[in-house]
Order: sequence, then C-alpha cells, then structure tokens
Amino acid sequence: MKKDEIILAIETSCDETAVAIVKNGTELLANIVASQIESHKRFGGVVPEVASRHHVEQITIVIDEALNKAELEPADLTAVAVTEGPGLVGALLIGVNAAKAFAFAHGLPLVPVHHIAGHIYANRLVKEMTFPLLSLIVSGGHTELVLMEEHGTFKVIGETRDDAAGEAYDKVARTLNMPYPGGPHIDKLAQEGEPNIDLPRAWLEPESLDFSFSGLKSAVINTVHNAAQRGEVIKPEDLAASFQASVVDVLVEKTYRAADQYKVKQVLLAGGVAANKGLRKALEERFKNTGYDLVIPPLHLCTDNAAMIAAAGSVAYQKGTRADMALNGVPGLDLEAQ
Repeated sequence: MKKDEIILAIETSCDETAVAIVKNGTELLANIVASQIESHKRFGGVVPEVASRHHVEQITIVIDEALNKAELEPADLTAVAVTEGPGLVGALLIGVNAAKAFAFAHGLPLVPVHHIAGHIYANRLVKEMTFPLLSLIVSGGHTELVLMEEHGTFKVIGETRDDAAGEAYDKVARTLNMPYPGGPHIDKLAQEGEPNIDLPRAWLEPESLDFSFSGLKSAVINTVHNAAQRGEVIKPEDLAASFQASVVDVLVEKTYRAADQYKVKQVLLAGGVAANKGLRKALEERFKNTGYDLVIPPLHLCTDNAAMIAAAGSVAYQKGTRADMALNGVPGLDLEAQ
C-alpha cells in the first residue's frame, strides 16, 4: 500500500507568516496564517524590517500550530517545502532558515518553491489541473499570464511593463485616502459606484499580451487633482468603479485572447488580487459558455498562504527537486527557470 505524501510548507515572502500541511498534493490538513496587516497599516505599506521581525517572532509558533491542527508529528512528514523567492529578502531568509533547521533536525528532504508557482498551484487544492492551461496571476508585485503544458513547467506569455495591478490599486487607494491594504477598499467602494469617468485602457500593440497600469494610475491621480483645482467634487465610489473597470476590462480580455491563441483547456486565476469581486465576476461572465474550464480559488487561497506552497512543493518533490543547506532566499527568482 502506497504511503501518503505529507508536505509541510513555510511561506514568509512578504508580511504573512504562514505554515501549512498538505497530503498527496491536494488534501489540506492545516493552513495557519499569522497576518501582520495591523502592524503595517500605520505606515501605509509593508516595512521590510518590521515584517522580518514579526516572522522571527511567529515562525516556530505557527509551525507548532500547523502540526497540532493536522494532529501530526515531524516523523509523519515526507518533506519540507519553502518559498525560495521572489519576495522581500529579509522576510524570505526567515522562512528559508526555519525550513532548513526543521528539515535538518528531522532528517527531511528540503524542497524550494517559487512564490508565483505557489499561487498557481493553490488552484489544485480546488480542482485537478488540465493541460495545457493558462493562469492569470494578479498580485501586488506581479501581473502575468503563464502558460503551462505540464506540471512544473511555466512559460510567461504576458507580463506588466510597469506597475503590477495590485500596486496600482494600492496607489489609487492612497490617493483616495484609504487605509492599507488599499485593494480590498477600492473593490468594496467600486461596488457602490458607477464607472462613469473616462479613464484609459492600455491595450498596447494589437498582438501584445503584456499589461501596463502606470498610465491609468497617473490618470486617476490627475483626475483627482484637476477636480480639486476646479472646485469640483468627484464621487469616490464612481472613481473607484471607473478605475476598477479599466483594470478588469484589460485583464479579462487579454486573458481570453491568450486562452484562444494558445488553445488551452483550463484557465486559472491566482494571486492576492484574485480575491477582487469585480475581477472574479467579470471572468465568470466572459468565460461563461465558452468551453474553457475556469477555476477561481476561494478567498483564503488567494492571498499569501503556505497551502499553495505545499501544493506546488508536492509537484516539485515528485519531480525530484531538492535543496541542500546552502539554500538562500532569492528576491528576484525567475519563474521560467524552475
């Protein structure tokens, strides 16, 4: 009888200290996240040194909590997976060193995982992958279209040329005097407004699958400043709705174009901005009755978590990916090099 593969994963790429345990790549046994949002809120964004300090304080506690939740001992585990990058180097180092120490202490293989691969594989905890597939990754630092022909292979076919979508959300939220993180506040406000303000949509070259949001961000800021100079009042909810419509239109249409161009079977949504209600609804409407299998993860698997690292780590483990005690955090790790 085949023994179950049980992966403990650690994720500390930014401001969430997370540990999860996944069985056989798809069954979630524990998913513990210690959030730092309240600590960073007063700064209007993540402060790397503060994030690293919190990771140091929380990491062993969160590991113990995950093992207790899953009712497992270290001896029951098959391997330890950890986010190698990309991310904040100081934050990554806490997770990497904790994973190395834990793996060494218990004689377990160490499996390095790319953070974006993790976001993609969060979907496997919902539904098995069908290849070839396309994944739209939308987060604070990344906006990419990734083609996968098989497990563990990634080809970036579209990416942002400037600001990531999540970064644009946070900057627009700051312009509207909203607290950090701004994305969820913009999304909520957009549901109450009308997209009646003319804002640009960067389609770029006719065949391009790349994205650009810096012009849109600047247009929003200019709209607010120009209105203030003229003594006009712009309804924040209408501005939020107009901004979100501009972002979502481009994301959804380019995703559909890519799916059609590469003849994929499945389309996955991934990343922190995958929690955006406007984006989720627009994707569902665009892909309805098209024959594509659209998979959108539940909200708790969209933002940074270790369950996604365990899911990706399971595939990497089966492919023979291993690291030794020289493993380091790599803030600019290349997805296609995986």
